[in-house]
Amino acid sequence: MSTETFLKEIQAIGEKFLLKLQKLPKAEPVEIVCFCVVLLFIVTVLVLMIIACSCCCYSCCGCDGHPDTRSRKSQVRPTAR
Repeated sequence: MSTETFLKEIQAIGEKFLLKLQKLPKAEPVEIVCFCVVLLFIVTVLVLMIIACSCCCYSCCGCDGHPDTRSRKSQVRPTAR
């Protein structure tokens, strides 16, 4: 997928979203609830992605951008008898 095609798709989605927002005050209650559920789902996914990425980056790199060697767990092996 080229960059131009991707940008056109994003623009089309944005235009559809704005059109839905403009029609929302005149919409039926069921349509308003469905729109809110979809919007809540999208926001939840984005927040969870941000949390996951920040936790992963924090555990790998720490705050200063350098790998944190103290957080590595050493593997314990059983002793031979």
